[in-house]
Amino acid sequence: IPKLTQTIAACGVIESTQVLFQAIKSPLQNLHLVSRSIHHPYYPSTKFQRPPLRISIQQYSSLNRLPLHKTKLLNAKHGYQSHRNFWLARLASRLLKVRYLILGSAVGGGYTAKKTYEQWKDMIPDLDDYKWIVPDFVWDLDELVDIEKLLKALPDADDLAKLMPDFDKIGESLASLKGFLSPGYNLVSEVIGASDLLLLLGSPGETAFRATDQGYDNDKQFKKGLLGELILLQQQIQQHEEEARRAAGTICSLKYQRMLERLEKENKELRKLVLQRDDKGIHQRKLKKSLIDMYSEVLDILSDYDASYNTQDHLPRVVVVGDQSAGKTSVLEMIAQARIFPRGSGEMMTRSPVKVTLSEGPHHVALFKDSSREFDLTKEEDLAALRNEIEIRMRNSVKEGCTVSTETISLSVKGPGLQRMVLVDLPGVISTVTSGMAPDTKETIFSISKAYMQNPNAIILCIQDGSVDAERSIVTDLVSQMDPQGKRTIFVLTKVDLAEKNVASPNRIQQIIEGKLFPMKALGYFAVVTGKGNSSESIESIKEYEEEFFQNSKLLKTSMLKAHQVTTKNLSLAVSDCFWKMVRESVEQQADAFKATRFNLETEWKNNYPRLRELDRNELFEKAKNEILDEVISLTQVTPKHWEEMLEKTLWERVSTHVIENIYLPAAQTANSGTFNTTVDIKLKQWTDKQLPNKAVEVAWETLQEEFSRFMTERRGKEHDDIFDKLKQAVKEETIKRHKWNERAEDSLRVIQHNALEDRSISDKQQWDAAIHFMEETLQSRLKDTESVIEDMVGPNWKKRWLHWVGRTKEQSIRNETKNELEKLIKCNEDHPAYLANDEVTTVRKNLEARGVAVDPCLIKDTWHQIYRRYFLKSALNHCNLCRRGFYYYQRHFVDSELECNDIVLFWRIQRMLAITANTLRQQLTNTEVRRLEKNVKEVLEDFAEDNEKKVKLLTGKRVQLAEDLKKVREIQEKLEAFIEALHQEK
Repeated sequence: IPKLTQTIAACGVIESTQVLFQAIKSPLQNLHLVSRSIHHPYYPSTKFQRPPLRISIQQYSSLNRLPLHKTKLLNAKHGYQSHRNFWLARLASRLLKVRYLILGSAVGGGYTAKKTYEQWKDMIPDLDDYKWIVPDFVWDLDELVDIEKLLKALPDADDLAKLMPDFDKIGESLASLKGFLSPGYNLVSEVIGASDLLLLLGSPGETAFRATDQGYDNDKQFKKGLLGELILLQQQIQQHEEEARRAAGTICSLKYQRMLERLEKENKELRKLVLQRDDKGIHQRKLKKSLIDMYSEVLDILSDYDASYNTQDHLPRVVVVGDQSAGKTSVLEMIAQARIFPRGSGEMMTRSPVKVTLSEGPHHVALFKDSSREFDLTKEEDLAALRNEIEIRMRNSVKEGCTVSTETISLSVKGPGLQRMVLVDLPGVISTVTSGMAPDTKETIFSISKAYMQNPNAIILCIQDGSVDAERSIVTDLVSQMDPQGKRTIFVLTKVDLAEKNVASPNRIQQIIEGKLFPMKALGYFAVVTGKGNSSESIESIKEYEEEFFQNSKLLKTSMLKAHQVTTKNLSLAVSDCFWKMVRESVEQQADAFKATRFNLETEWKNNYPRLRELDRNELFEKAKNEILDEVISLTQVTPKHWEEMLEKTLWERVSTHVIENIYLPAAQTANSGTFNTTVDIKLKQWTDKQLPNKAVEVAWETLQEEFSRFMTERRGKEHDDIFDKLKQAVKEETIKRHKWNERAEDSLRVIQHNALEDRSISDKQQWDAAIHFMEETLQSRLKDTESVIEDMVGPNWKKRWLHWVGRTKEQSIRNETKNELEKLIKCNEDHPAYLANDEVTTVRKNLEARGVAVDPCLIKDTWHQIYRRYFLKSALNHCNLCRRGFYYYQRHFVDSELECNDIVLFWRIQRMLAITANTLRQQLTNTEVRRLEKNVKEVLEDFAEDNEKKVKLLTGKRVQLAEDLKKVREIQEKLEAFIEALHQEK
């Protein structure tokens, strides 16, 4: 009974809690809970109503499947307390019945479990044969581990029960909570089971109360259904809570967002009021980010097209000029809100014009026109890298022997709050050329400054150092010459803090700002402070110092300076406003000027090149690149026969002299055939080991070069374009320079050549005749060369002297007499060796002196060499003719024959080696070297494509320049028109 009372109390707490959730959260109204059927004691006439059907809960309720029983509705009246004892008695009788059901279920369940276990045990196969799969240490585990000790170490059931929660105390707590939350309410519900807490949820289609005469057979089913229903309700409650929190969060975020928008709007209005406080206040213009980028692209293209900055470029930009160390770069850094320029103490740091495009963006970054790297200006390491990169670019742009350069460095800076404009920082004007500078540095800086300032639409930002005497200024005279009326000049006085301290009369600063001290005129005058002179100061600290100075300055307090004339912030607003005003006034006129220039260039092209396309330098290079690659591919179409013929012919021309002079002639002087063959083998072996493979590779490489050059320089009729000749020649030379033959080729070639020369067997008469023909051609060619040398030595013969009226010189006459004397010597001894003995030289000399001819011994030996060579070649040719019928004797190894044709065998070996070498080289050419050459050509073309100077040097002429100008002018005009259209949309 006490547990029953606790159970009822707990259920009452839960139901009361559900009622509380119903009252608080509207989404919970869709749930059908027992709390809807709670009977209030103070309203006895209240009748229980059947709740409406809720499909969404019915499909998940486990109570739907329970059998329905006719039930009596209990009248909820004040007299209901008299029936409480009867209801408790019935509940106690049911609890006694549960005891027997549990006991019977336990006995039957145990028997069934045992039977099921025996069946499964019989079904399991015998695994004794597979014990080898399990490691041995597993079987020994029971010996190593004491299971009984482990069991004793575990806590017993009583100790574990102490760890479980005390359900009695939980029930008492819930009962007290129920009494606190819902006093005066009676709970009428079903309670099944005496342990734990069970909450019964009525089915939507049934009444809220059900009789309890049904047996205990469906207890388990009730338990499962009620538990699932409880979990479902808890999930739905959590889901609705999350939806409520999100709705509340959304409402709060929208509320704060509206508040922030209102504050931002008020802030903008306050800023406008501050700027409009003075009549000359400057209004900030809201321009799209893309607008300034479009304009900067036009200036970049124009800079490439008009590198000399001719007067035809009249597009506006802000030109920053000033004396050296006047604070010009510091002002520009304050406008850009970053220390981006290199610094030096009194040293010239700006050595070339720097074009800075300022635009607004979410991140403070900088990047160069020709680079994709972004420098984060909020990081000191990126700032240092940017300053270093600018300094490197400046020094690289300066030519040797110069101090400054006219080449423009293009830089873009983006960041929050930046005013959109294009500024050009020029080198500082100097009065004296110091040591280390080029003699013409002063004149060069003046010419650069004048070139930028003479643009009638350029805004001149004149920077003057306020800490020095005004009479020492150089730039003011230069600016007054370029803009006498001051219609496009803005004057900036820097270092006002130092000027206020050092200048005895503050009225002098007022005179400068009012334009009364300098002869120049300006649109506006500004005073700024760009720091304390410390290069390590940050932009934020400089801003704070500048604002603090002007707030405490007597110049503002005494109204010598107006509020809109101070701080770099107001200066940047004024410069931006003037810049865009000038852009709007002049850009359409400039677009019309480029349109007229385009028409003139197109007309000139049509008159000079009516049948040619307007290809600029890059397009011409691509066309030439395709032609060169097609010509390289043509190398693969050369037939193997052509390659081998060329290789064999060229290789023999290269090695024939060595074969004749160093192998054949020395071997021919031997006494017998055995010595001849031995000498030939030795010399061939030495030649193959040292010289022949290298010569063969050189010949192959030269042959490949010749074929490559032939294809590159070959004219293709009407399709040939002379404008590509210089480029093709440069590509050919660079490719040949880079190409290197495979180093392993010589080793493999040496083995092949050695094996070819070792073979002496001539298989048929055809090969024999081919060797004889090869030997005759070689000897005849050598004989012809020798005859020509002798003719040059002794002069023309009598026939040429009579027909061509030419005579012999004195030296030729002496050589002719020497020749006649030596021919007599050979006729006397046809087997004379190749060299003259000393006594023979003396005899010839004395014979000539006897006839009045003084001869030097060296002249005699030199003449003898050619005379004997001619005699030997003629004799070899005669011997070659005799060997035509010697193939029969060769097959019998010249047994019983006086004829010996070992020289024929030598030339056959040489001929066969040449053929095999040519075939090997041809395979290497077609399989490897031609492809490597093609790869080198592609690499050279890619390198040339990235080198603009190389392309300008190799693709020249009026046609190329006219196409380049036409392309640039078209691009400028199109971008200007797009910019003008975007500018009109801003209006």
